[in-house]
Amino acid sequence: MIFFFNPILIIAAILPALYLMYRVYKLDRIEKEPRHLLYSLFRLGIIATLIAMFLEWIGTGILQSYVEEGTVLYNAIQYFIIVAVAEEGAKYFFLKRRTWNDPNFNYTFDGVVYAVFVSLGFALAENIMYVMLYGLRVALLRAVTAVPGHACFGVFMGTWYGLAKCYETAGNKAASKASRILAFLIPVLLHGTYNFIASIDNDSFGWIFVGFILVMFFVAIRLVNHMSRTDRPIY
Repeated sequence: MIFFFNPILIIAAILPALYLMYRVYKLDRIEKEPRHLLYSLFRLGIIATLIAMFLEWIGTGILQSYVEEGTVLYNAIQYFIIVAVAEEGAKYFFLKRRTWNDPNFNYTFDGVVYAVFVSLGFALAENIMYVMLYGLRVALLRAVTAVPGHACFGVFMGTWYGLAKCYETAGNKAASKASRILAFLIPVLLHGTYNFIASIDNDSFGWIFVGFILVMFFVAIRLVNHMSRTDRPIY
């Protein structure tokens, strides 16, 4: 914790998330969301970090009792089921609880904005903890990997979350439920893949990790721009 009082490190941890939130906010072209709502989602993302950490601690303790640590099976369960489900599940829980019945949720792109703000609140809190422990080098690395990664997970979550609200309002409950499942499942799979590949200590997998990140970033950028251009009212 020797970095705790270093303001440069704290700023380095905060700036990437703030910048990405600003970019997504600007893409909401038709009707900007109220700032008090976005701020509450950001705060809930921070709370989701603490809940996910607690769930991961419990899950990891159980896993270590049954599976040998460091094996492929251990890493697969750890990153796909324990970490990804805990983190994306905590984000989705607060996202839906706070916004599903909110009258401001009246355009499909709103779902993307909401999910990204929750995700980046989570990423900011997580980033500060890592930077306090490991310093500026980690802050710079996470600024181009982990923080944008959480933003990407938020884009995929928010895209299907917004569609789910649209289907629900149109009376298509089956399609709404399927979209809500995808809003949770797709980020979990992406998050698990991200962590699982990163956990493999092999130069070849290092390049695979870089390729995975670049493809995910490319698809997320295309998707968020498409959702912004084709934004439509829900009601």
